[in-house]
Amino acid sequence: MSAESPTSSPQVADERPPAPRASAGAGGALLMLTLVVALVALLMSGILWQKLEQTQKELARQSAESASDAKDARSVATETESQFQELQARLSVAEVRLSEVSLQRSQLEELMVSVSRSRDDHLVQELESTLKLAQQQAQLTGSAQLLISALQSADNRISRAVQPRLNPVQRAIARDIERIKGAALTDIPALANRLDELIKVVDELPMANAVGALGRPVPPAGAARREAADLPTEPAMDPGWWARVRHTAEVLWARVWADVREEASDLLRVTRIDQPEALLLAPEQAFMLRQNLKMQLLNARLALLARQIPQAQADVLTASAAVRRYFDEEAAPTRHVLKALAQVQSEMTSTDLPRPTETLAALATAAGGR
Repeated sequence: MSAESPTSSPQVADERPPAPRASAGAGGALLMLTLVVALVALLMSGILWQKLEQTQKELARQSAESASDAKDARSVATETESQFQELQARLSVAEVRLSEVSLQRSQLEELMVSVSRSRDDHLVQELESTLKLAQQQAQLTGSAQLLISALQSADNRISRAVQPRLNPVQRAIARDIERIKGAALTDIPALANRLDELIKVVDELPMANAVGALGRPVPPAGAARREAADLPTEPAMDPGWWARVRHTAEVLWARVWADVREEASDLLRVTRIDQPEALLLAPEQAFMLRQNLKMQLLNARLALLARQIPQAQADVLTASAAVRRYFDEEAAPTRHVLKALAQVQSEMTSTDLPRPTETLAALATAAGGR
């Protein structure tokens, strides 16, 4: 074992020397690789440093620009803020003025509405009082024309006012006018005027015991002679003198008879008297009779104006009976008076005057809806 060891050791010694060469070659390669890597790293570091320097410059420039922009932005923001504050102040002033204008407008609208309502209320009150006054006048006079005129005037005033809330009043006025026009009414003023005319004619009425043919158609003087002269004569059949004498005698006899009849008619009159007391009236009694007749017609007129139709009819009937009893019925003035009294009595009716109830109700509704 000891013999083999010397031999083995020299082998080991022979194998070790080549190892340093390999390590030297590997070390050189490693050194070269390290140098290359260092150069590359140095190159990259230079490039990175250059890029970093450029980046820093760019950042500095951008920072300067950003600072300038920020400064400009701050100045713009300051200016904008001042403008905003100014605009806000103006807006507050405008809001205050707008509120004042709105308040004034609302006050003006309220004033206009108040004026309009007061005008409408005044119109309604005036129309109501006018219609009530016209109704009273129509009741006093008995004529519906005053009430119709008042309703038409109210309709015209409402049309000029142009107020929609008064349209129901116009419709009520139209219905009342149609109803009043369709009612059969007594024309009180016309009848009163006719009674006045009859009162004036009473003094001209001939009494039943008057002497002569007063109030009757009397032929004028000489009318009988003219009638006799105008009598037809028979034509003369015989052209001889006897025929002429006979004709002349007939004409003379006719003229004489006409004269005698005319004179006798003035002296003698035959009349039928149904009321004997009418012939026994003295002139003073005739005067009082005429005055009583006038008073009777005047009472009828007053009763008619007071709308006491039955009393007026009774007075007219009494006056007609007095005229027939004490006055000459065959005389023309008496016949005229009797005919007029009959017409007045027939035209008297007791129909009540219609009232504008619908119009007054519509006006009350319009006044209550203010």
